[in-house]
Amino acid sequence: MVKVMRKLRIVTSIFVMLILALTLIKSTTAQTPSENMKTYFDSTIPGIKIQVNATAETRPTENITVMLSMKGLSDVYIEYFNLSIFGFLNGTYEVIMANITDNNFSLNILKEYNCTFKVLEQVWDVTYGEILLTYRVILGGLELRFPQLTYGFTMTLVKNVYLENLETTCENLNNSYWQLNDSYEKLNQTYWALQQNYTALKGNLDELGNTRMAVGVLAVTTVFFVATTLYLVMRKPRETW
Repeated sequence: MVKVMRKLRIVTSIFVMLILALTLIKSTTAQTPSENMKTYFDSTIPGIKIQVNATAETRPTENITVMLSMKGLSDVYIEYFNLSIFGFLNGTYEVIMANITDNNFSLNILKEYNCTFKVLEQVWDVTYGEILLTYRVILGGLELRFPQLTYGFTMTLVKNVYLENLETTCENLNNSYWQLNDSYEKLNQTYWALQQNYTALKGNLDELGNTRMAVGVLAVTTVFFVATTLYLVMRKPRETW
């Protein structure tokens, strides 16, 4: 009976340890940010620790996910809280894309907020986060009020796909230009080779023409000489016997 009890205790201890290990693994997994997430704000202000994680990089019309957590380090009461995320149209003009807001709550437990939104089509470059906060905190029996605190920080990079497409187009045009330039050089070389062949053929034709002319003159001269000779022979007076 004692041996059975000992075995049960060992099995129970192992079972409890497994449960604790699984719980720890799940907790660690839940706290591990995604590979595409990045911490952009991690600050401790009087009585509060705030952290903001967000998508590290995205493109226009794609999503940004924001994960915000707040933890009270003492007795804290939030009167107003707001996180606004801004983008920049054409990389210049500020436009609000999303916000997380809450008010009138006690920060005696960890508060977490998640928000996913789509980036506007003409927005690129870094985004910008701005926290507005009004709260009260009790430290050592003394209540302190912090009205309208503001914290700003840069966030997710939105790639300028329009510039990337333009650069790709320019690169393709440049490659096409050099290909055409190579073709032009080859055609130019072929042209000069043909020009040289033409010049050589023209020289040969000129020589052939001169030869023909000389032959013609010689033929005319020969005919004239033969005709003259025949004429003289025929006109020679005959001798009488």
